[in-house]
Amino acid sequence: MADHTTLRTRAAESVPQDRLALLRALERKVLWLSTWMIHNANHLRPSRDGLKVGGHQASSASVATLMTALYLDVLRPQDRVAVKPHAAPVFHALQYLLGHQTRDKLERFRSLGGAQAYPSRTKDGEHLVDFSTGSVGLGVGVTLFASLVQDYVRLHGMAPEGSEPGRMIALAGDAELDEGNIFEALLEGWKHDVRNLWWVIDYNRQSLDAVVSDRLFGRIDALFELVGWRVVTLKYGRKLEAAFARPDGAHLREWIDACPNSLYSALVYKGGEGWREHLTRDLNRYPGIRAILDEHDNDQLQALMTNLAGHDMESVLDAFHSITDDRPTCFIAYTIKGYGLPLAGHKDNHAGLMNPAQMASFQSAMAVPEGQEWEPFAGLDLPLEALSELLRAVPLAEVATRRIETPRIAVPDDIPPPRAKRQSTQEAFGRILGGIAASDAELARRIVTTSPDVTVSTNLGAWVNRRGIFDRAERQDVFREENVVSAQRWVMSPGGQHIELGIAEHNLFLQLAALGLAGPLFGGRLLPIGTLYDPFIKRGLDALNYALYQNSRFILVATPSGITLAPEGGAHQSVSEPLIGLAQPGLLAFEPAFADELAVLLRWAFGEIQEDDGESVYFRLSTRPIEQPERRIDTALADAIVSGGYWLREPGPDCELAIAYCGAVAPEALAAFEAIREDLPNAGLLAVTSPSRLHRDWRAATARGEVGIAGELLAGLRPNAAIVTVADSHPATLSWLGGVGRHRIVALGVDQFGQSGDLPDLYRYYGIDQNAIVGAAARACLFG
Repeated sequence: MADHTTLRTRAAESVPQDRLALLRALERKVLWLSTWMIHNANHLRPSRDGLKVGGHQASSASVATLMTALYLDVLRPQDRVAVKPHAAPVFHALQYLLGHQTRDKLERFRSLGGAQAYPSRTKDGEHLVDFSTGSVGLGVGVTLFASLVQDYVRLHGMAPEGSEPGRMIALAGDAELDEGNIFEALLEGWKHDVRNLWWVIDYNRQSLDAVVSDRLFGRIDALFELVGWRVVTLKYGRKLEAAFARPDGAHLREWIDACPNSLYSALVYKGGEGWREHLTRDLNRYPGIRAILDEHDNDQLQALMTNLAGHDMESVLDAFHSITDDRPTCFIAYTIKGYGLPLAGHKDNHAGLMNPAQMASFQSAMAVPEGQEWEPFAGLDLPLEALSELLRAVPLAEVATRRIETPRIAVPDDIPPPRAKRQSTQEAFGRILGGIAASDAELARRIVTTSPDVTVSTNLGAWVNRRGIFDRAERQDVFREENVVSAQRWVMSPGGQHIELGIAEHNLFLQLAALGLAGPLFGGRLLPIGTLYDPFIKRGLDALNYALYQNSRFILVATPSGITLAPEGGAHQSVSEPLIGLAQPGLLAFEPAFADELAVLLRWAFGEIQEDDGESVYFRLSTRPIEQPERRIDTALADAIVSGGYWLREPGPDCELAIAYCGAVAPEALAAFEAIREDLPNAGLLAVTSPSRLHRDWRAATARGEVGIAGELLAGLRPNAAIVTVADSHPATLSWLGGVGRHRIVALGVDQFGQSGDLPDLYRYYGIDQNAIVGAAARACLFG
């Protein structure tokens, strides 16, 4: 078992022995309930569908002590926790004992309507779960960014009056540290000097399929110390420490320290007989070791040799209570995967399940009578009133819900579009946000922007110049102090409203996840806007999905986009991102062509992300300047823009052809439309502002037996009419329109990697220029 630099700490006042006894008893109950929950789910399943699921019995058992200590002694109401995914059964068992979870939910664990396999804000409820987990590593990383958001809320005076800062705590499996996003987050946290952050690593030395490498994990503590963290290692429990203090005990410590993880795990599984064989062979020459072996039978020897600090309640509590400052702290808690179960230590125990005979033996050992498996105190030999009193006094038991309700931020009735005859949607976004930044409205105070080192190139410059960059300390713009001319004012202060990140898209989406939960977690509602290059959404897609899964609300502005970013080449040209917007739950995607459309949509988005049933909003913008229409946006047109589409040119009666476009190709679509009007005077030109919203409404309407918005838009086309769709994205973005009214469809778009070139050349090469649209219309009419 590879050793780490151990910071020996002691709580100012040790936990009283009577309280320790109660906590140990409840820890035993948590182990039983979590194990029974998994067994019960798999015992019933074969009668329903013949399927068994990975039990995670071993993964849950390894953290029963750590989580019991946290939830029943250490945590305060303001603390927030991300539980490792496979510890869900222990989490649910603890919530059950605290009165926050029902027996019915536990009995239906992993079934429809039951407790979730992985803790989920949206499925288990925000009153229980602080951070959803499931995609390993992301729950760990989000606590770091939540710590930063908590500081932001407090330094901006938005936290509830009299509230105290909480600790952001992640309980992580050691194998989770293989996930690169954790180390990306660590670097970002160092740059932002994060505080009030604990990561508790369940160091059971086993991953899903194997035993964690001694050599790899032996450097983890150094990595944390490198970025300024305190490292507290909990390695040996009280029994082993006492054995080490005996004559020749130092040799026993040296033997265990040198024992490879794989051998230690194998001996845990083999039990006392295996330990005795190896210790006799290697240490029998020491009288003190022989004495220890003689005094312990096989069961006692197994208990001694597996007495790691992560399973020793007193050691765990001493370590947690010893931390009284806000310095980020990593606890490395040595544990055994499957501790207390017949599966303990075996490298195949990840998906292992106890068979009925093993479960019956375990139930007997836990003294739980048959028929009382769900009783909170069955099998415990301590006074029930004392156990109940401890649970009633737990700080978390006093809190009915973990969610903090916050008032909505008023949104103006109108956000005027920037005045320019020719501009891009990216330019318009920057000017709109700059105009908001110049106001004194509460809306401006609540907006916070963030970007992965592309702040200026995504047109956040005007906002940052007026609102500043967030930092825990005051930092002046050195260029300005040195009289170096620059359009940007990079003044940093606790009052700044932009969080500048490094180039790591996972960090951006984890930051947005935390910012979008600032209201329910910290009592300060924020309106987050994150910007990045559209093609790099895919680099952070897992974290984006994670953010949306826990119902975080934010505005995502992705720009520049498509092959329209002509000179940059294929690495910077996005193709499939609108399909992500089409399919991603919790996200409404828009691709406006004109500045006035964007102004309408941005105003609507500020309200949408505050609705109880609202969603996050994704804008796909362009750097291409185009001619702006001279018009007034009335209420009807604004509603249509928000709904996803409107007729830029209304179709005439008995229309046989329509062109539907999205985004930056509006000039080509309009020119093609004008070119075919001489032959097809009744043709129409449909502006699609949101393929995803139209598509979602169409599917929902179809399920209800209705036509929906898209059906109403296309109702004026004759039954055998053709639709030519065009977008600077994959043709499937709009091709589904042919299924709405069963019209013939010719879908133009980009389904290959882009390349460098001039915009007209690329539009021609990929078949989305004016001639391509006219040609598609001719073919559609010819073969109609």
